[in-house]
Amino acid sequence: QVQLVESGGGLVQAGDSLRLACAASDHPLSSVAMAWFRQAPGKEREIVAAVTWIGIVPYYSDSVKGRFTISRDNAKNTLYLQMNSLKPEDTAVYYCAARAQSGTNYSTRGRDYDYWGQGTQVTVSS
Repeated sequence: QVQLVESGGGLVQAGDSLRLACAASDHPLSSVAMAWFRQAPGKEREIVAAVTWIGIVPYYSDSVKGRFTISRDNAKNTLYLQMNSLKPEDTAVYYCAARAQSGTNYSTRGRDYDYWGQGTQVTVSS
């Protein structure tokens, strides 16, 4: 069973930056697509960003495009989400997710991901 562990969340002010990290234990993630999702209180989970195993041409939701950057360091088996110019509406629990099958493209649907982290809280105050 793949375990994904997120870190880097916290309480910040609007306009600040945070970098989330997602590390995998006991399983190489270098060949699978990965993504970040988030879920705010009372709202459905939504895709934030996704990246293929090779890390090119990532996907971003319109709400974060130009402010967030997804990246991966396959040597460290870690996925990152750099979040700049944070807004109060970015407040949510952020989850990283990974697909099980190697070489597949990313998906914007949560149900296409097989492994999930426990989530890290990001709170942005105005």
